[in-house]
Amino acid sequence: MDSLSEGIYKEKGSKFIGYAVACFSEDEAKIHLAEWKRMHHQARHVCYAYRFGLDKKVFRANDDGEPSNSAGIPILGQIQSYDLTNVLIGVVRYFGGTKLGVGGLVQAYKSAAKDAIEEGNIIEKQVFDHFEVKFTYNEMPEIMSLVKNQLLAIEKQDFAENCLLQVAVPFAKSNFISETLTENKHIELNYLGNY
Repeated sequence: MDSLSEGIYKEKGSKFIGYAVACFSEDEAKIHLAEWKRMHHQARHVCYAYRFGLDKKVFRANDDGEPSNSAGIPILGQIQSYDLTNVLIGVVRYFGGTKLGVGGLVQAYKSAAKDAIEEGNIIEKQVFDHFEVKFTYNEMPEIMSLVKNQLLAIEKQDFAENCLLQVAVPFAKSNFISETLTENKHIELNYLGNY
């Protein structure tokens, strides 16, 4: 998601407002959730789910007082079905006076989350691993040939005293580049992270 998007689902007088936003950490999620709770201080529930990271292993679903697994899990299910990561989806519920039952709640939270996703723009980004490569002038031809042949992006270079490059490596090529560079004992390779 590139910015906040909003979806709405209504059922038997209850109103479910879904929000989807790009989010990269639990701390960032807490800020968004606090804002939604402030904006909707009269609402009964602000249920949510999030998923972070390339491996999509950091996730959470929260029912915020609704019956167990009736809100957070259906929201998380929409994140999974759209294969999203680095996203937070919250659904604010205003109670309309008629109980919906667990099945009705599942449908309502799922629908509000889905609408929020579909109202937004899903951003697909190529992920890069970033490396710092330190080497001597003797290794310059080998390094520059690898950079050119593998179409690596040079982010920073310094050839003053020793040689230093910071390169962005497409995630799919990362293992190959790392293995190739570490074969030479005169090359020092430092992993800087992926984004």
